[in-house]
Amino acid sequence: MLTAYIQAAMRRAQYEILEDGSYYGEIPGFQGVYANADTLAACREELQEVLEGWIVLGLRLGHSLPIVDGIQLDVEPEIV
Repeated sequence: MLTAYIQAAMRRAQYEILEDGSYYGEIPGFQGVYANADTLAACREELQEVLEGWIVLGLRLGHSLPIVDGIQLDVEPEIV
């Protein structure tokens, strides 16, 4: 499920070439998930790494993550 979520989010990524010739990428709806690199491939790789860290942090903090292509990631609260 996590892999499908990441893949679905990455399909939403938008990229542009900046004036200096580097690539900028972001995923709409995922605040703070962006990357900048010298090549498109490197930008995609960096963007996915940022996304993965963002997901882990969000789940650890109990944040609601965006639903992507019907996939919802939530953490069940621990029952003590």
